[in-house]
Amino acid sequence: MCRLLYIKSKNEFEIPEYLNRFSKICKKSKEFQGHGWGISYIKNDEWIHYKNVSPIWDDNLTRFPESNQIIVHARSAFQDKDIRVENNMPFYDTNRVFIFNGELRGVKIKAEGRIGAEKIFNFINRFFKNDYLEALKKGTEVIIKRSGYVRAMNIIVSDKSNVFVSSTFNEDPEYFQMKFANQDDRLMICSEELEGIPDWKLIENNSVRKF
Repeated sequence: MCRLLYIKSKNEFEIPEYLNRFSKICKKSKEFQGHGWGISYIKNDEWIHYKNVSPIWDDNLTRFPESNQIIVHARSAFQDKDIRVENNMPFYDTNRVFIFNGELRGVKIKAEGRIGAEKIFNFINRFFKNDYLEALKKGTEVIIKRSGYVRAMNIIVSDKSNVFVSSTFNEDPEYFQMKFANQDDRLMICSEELEGIPDWKLIENNSVRKF
């Protein structure tokens, strides 16, 4: 399944430095992560989006400027299907940016979207009233109840000001359990520990939280 990365900092940082570390994780992953990738980053208080159907480790990562917030997704397409750049994450609307990692079987929800992850994003957004954390809790709770089996369902959503994380897995915690680290002024959330960065902590299974 896919690999996820989120970083938010009080000060701008060099995006390529972290993309290079992330690409090493993706390239050596036990599941192929080369069905394309995407990044959304903040510049001048606006989200900028980039997607490529090539593997992240084959792309020119020096193209990206400094930013104080990024959300990155490397794709492992389910059954090697629907490999098109428009199916790459992050998915986004006017308020939020979304990435997903996991596999759900026998899901019975109705929502717009080209692939399952986009449907999940749109489905969760229906529950938003005034608090996105509550929307994420409610939405994922309903999705789990309406699924035959959830191998894993990891979600990161940013609305610029806050980041929301939902993590559920029923097998292979070494692969699916996400981690986070606080270094100086910087919050990092990733599918695996980034090389050269210490003091990672596990994100609890079956949890929904705001950082």
